[in-house]
Amino acid sequence: MDAERILIERVLAGDVESFRELVEQHQRRVFLFVRNMVRLAPDAEDIVQEVFVAAFRKLNSFDAGRSQFSTWLLTIARNRCLNHLKRSSATTMLGSEFDVEARTAQPVDAVLSREMHARLDAALDLLPLEQRTAFVLAEIQGLPYAEIALIETVELGTIKSRVSRAKQRLREVLSDLNPAGPNELNPSTHLERP
Repeated sequence: MDAERILIERVLAGDVESFRELVEQHQRRVFLFVRNMVRLAPDAEDIVQEVFVAAFRKLNSFDAGRSQFSTWLLTIARNRCLNHLKRSSATTMLGSEFDVEARTAQPVDAVLSREMHARLDAALDLLPLEQRTAFVLAEIQGLPYAEIALIETVELGTIKSRVSRAKQRLREVLSDLNPAGPNELNPSTHLERP
């Protein structure tokens, strides 16, 4: 039995401290996914908290035979993000922390980097939610397409198609950033934030 499964069994037996270990193992991946979906750090932090609270409450429903624990967590995160995005209005998505930070006096490289991230974020926001989710999971989280299909509850071919369409759309929107042309642009190399 692997260490993660032992931790899950301990939590189910009442050892809350073991859940803290699970959170520490998975919080970065969950946060990066949520952050790339909802943009604003305070919203992302709230959603990540909700994800882990929900995971703790529903841990007895996790089935290791159906998926990995990380897949199960990212499914919860995806659903929380979609709910958040449905509730939020377009105007709240426009005021990004990058705008505020870019206006403060900072070195040129830092400002340019923030502007690049803001452009990439805006380009991601143009994608339909299904494409954005698939792209973030595949290109930023680095998950295999089969695992994404489990999270999204769709066929493998659907995930491949969504990621392909997302990449094409991002190439078109961000073509001015790459002098080599839109077919040479790889937007996924710039999307992960620390």
